[in-house]
Amino acid sequence: QVQLEESGGGSVQAGGSLRLSCTVSTYKHHMATCIGWFRQAPGKEREGVAAKYSQGGSRYYGASVKDRVTISEDAAKRTMYLQMNDLRPEDTGVYYCAADHGRVCSAVAGLAAPTTIDAGAWGRGTQVTVSS
Repeated sequence: QVQLEESGGGSVQAGGSLRLSCTVSTYKHHMATCIGWFRQAPGKEREGVAAKYSQGGSRYYGASVKDRVTISEDAAKRTMYLQMNDLRPEDTGVYYCAADHGRVCSAVAGLAAPTTIDAGAWGRGTQVTVSS
C-alpha cells in the first residue's frame, strides 16, 4: 500500500495560481510508478487532472485543464508537483493524489474510470477554492 502526503491547497482568486505537492513513500520503487492528480467538486464525479510515470516517464493531462496545468517531478524528494495557472471558480474542489503501477495514468488519459483505482492508492486530498 502506498502512502501519500498532499499539500499546497488553499484559496485563491480567479486568474491566480497554486502548486500542489504529493510526496510518495513506502512504494515498490523497482516497478514503474504512475503518480497523478484527480479532483472532485461537490456533487460531481472525480476526474483526472494530470499524471506522470516517475523518473522521466510520460505525462497525461485531463481534457478540461490541459492548457493550464503542468505536472513535474523531483525524484530526489519523491514528490510530484501540479502547477495550476489561470484558475477558475469551476476548478474548486478537493484535489487527490494517487499512485499505482499504471491505472492512475490510464484514468487520467480517459482509458479507465477513477473508480477502478484501488482504494489504498489515494491520498486524503487537499481543498482548492477559487473565488470570482
